[in-house]
Amino acid sequence: MPIPMLLLSDLAAWLLFLVALIYGLAASRREHLRAPWRRVREQPVAMVAAVILVAHVGITLLDSGHFAPQAANGTAAESEPLSVLDFVLSPLRTGVETSYSAPFALFGFDRESVLQADGRAVREFPRLRYGGAHLSDPAQRGVDILQRGTIGAMAGVLLGGLLLRLLWPSQWRAWRERRVDDPAGRAAAFTLLVLCVLAGLGAALATHYHVFGTDKVGADVLYQSLKSVRTGLLIGTLTTLVVLPLALVLGVAAGYYRGFIDDLVQYLYTTLASIPGVLLVAASALLLDGLMTRHEEAFSSIIVRADLRLLALCVILGITSWTSLCRLLRAEALKLREAEFVRAAEALGVRGPQILWRHLLPNVMHIVVITTVLDFSGLVLAEAALTYINIGVDPGMESWGNMINAARMELARQPAVWWCLSAAMLWMLVLVLAANLFADAVREAFDPRTRESAPSARPAGT
Repeated sequence: MPIPMLLLSDLAAWLLFLVALIYGLAASRREHLRAPWRRVREQPVAMVAAVILVAHVGITLLDSGHFAPQAANGTAAESEPLSVLDFVLSPLRTGVETSYSAPFALFGFDRESVLQADGRAVREFPRLRYGGAHLSDPAQRGVDILQRGTIGAMAGVLLGGLLLRLLWPSQWRAWRERRVDDPAGRAAAFTLLVLCVLAGLGAALATHYHVFGTDKVGADVLYQSLKSVRTGLLIGTLTTLVVLPLALVLGVAAGYYRGFIDDLVQYLYTTLASIPGVLLVAASALLLDGLMTRHEEAFSSIIVRADLRLLALCVILGITSWTSLCRLLRAEALKLREAEFVRAAEALGVRGPQILWRHLLPNVMHIVVITTVLDFSGLVLAEAALTYINIGVDPGMESWGNMINAARMELARQPAVWWCLSAAMLWMLVLVLAANLFADAVREAFDPRTRESAPSARPAGT
C-alpha cells in the first residue's frame, strides 16, 4: 500500500485552497465584499473563465497529494513518489515509446533498424508499442478513433449532466425548462459540459493513442501538459504570497507615516526596481544550484530537489515583483490618510497600527485584488520564459517552460516536430486567456471609479 507523503509545495497548495475557501465564506457574509463578486457572477465571460480556472485548480490539487511506493519491509521504496494524478493517468505515464511519434500515430517518427524474420536489419518506421497497439490493421485507425471518440463524448455529456444536477440543481432545472433568465449561469453550465466532453474524449482516446504525440524520450505529451498545470498555478499563486506581505506592509506604512519610513521604503523599491529582474533571478538560481551541489546527500531525491527549486523560484520572483504594488498602495495610503474617517480616528486617540489595520487596509484591498489577479498571468508566462533560458524550474519537473525548452531545436528538423511546442502553447493560452478575462471582470467589479462611472440601473417603465 502506498505511503502518503506531502511535499512542501503540496502543503502550500492545500493551504492556498483553504485560504480561498475561508475568504469565500467571509465574503459571503459581508455585503461590501459580496456585492462586487455578485457583479462578477453576472458576467457570462467571467463565469466561463471561472469554470476553466476551477478545472485547472482541480488538476493542481490532484497533483498535490503524493504517495511513496511501499517496499517489501513496509517502508517507503527508493523510487520517486507519485501523485494522485499520476495514478489516474497511469496509462499515459507508463506508455513510453522509444522516441518521437506524431499525434494519433501508429508508427514512430524516425526510421529505426528493425530485424526481420529472416534476420535482416531493415530501416523503417517501427510500430509503436502503445499507440494503437490494439489494432491489427493500421487501416482501422480512423474508424476506431471515431467509435471511441463518440463513446467518450457521450460519457462526457452524461458526466456533465450528473455534475450539474448534483452541484448546480437550479441551473439544471433552467436547462430542462429552457429558461435563459441567467445568461452567466447558462454560459458556465455550457462550459462545464464542454469540459466534461473533452475529458470523456481524452479518457476514451488517450488510453489507446498518444493524443498529443510523444517527445524525444517517448513520454506522452498530453501527460506532460496536464502535469505542468500544477507548476504554472503554483508559480502564480505562491509568488503572490511573497508579494502581498511586503507590498501591503511597506506600501501602507510608507503612505501613512511618511517621513523617514516613507523615504526608506521608496529607497528600497527604487533601488530594487532599477536592477534587472532577470539578473537577480539568475544569480539566485545559480546560488541555489551551488548549494544543492555542495550538499548533494540532502537532495538525493529528484522530486524533492525539483520541489525546493520551485519554491525558491516563487520566493525569488516575489522579492523582485513587489515594487509595483507597493507604489500603488503607498499612493492610495497617502490619499486615505487625509480622509475624514482617519482624522476622526486620530482625534479619538486610536493608535497608528490600529488605524492601518482597521481603516487603511480594508480600503486598499480592491487594489490588492485587482493587481493580484492581473499579475497572475504574467507570472505564469514568466516561468516559461525563465525556464527557456535555464534559470526556471528544475529540468526534472514537468512545466510548460521545460516543454518549450526541449522542443525549441526540433522545429528545424525536416519534417518538424511541432506537437510538443504546440501542446505547451495551447495549454498556456487557455490558462492565461481565462485568467486575463476573469481579471478584467474582477477589475471592473472592484474598482470604485468603474462602479461610480457606470450608469445606474433605472426601474422598468421610467
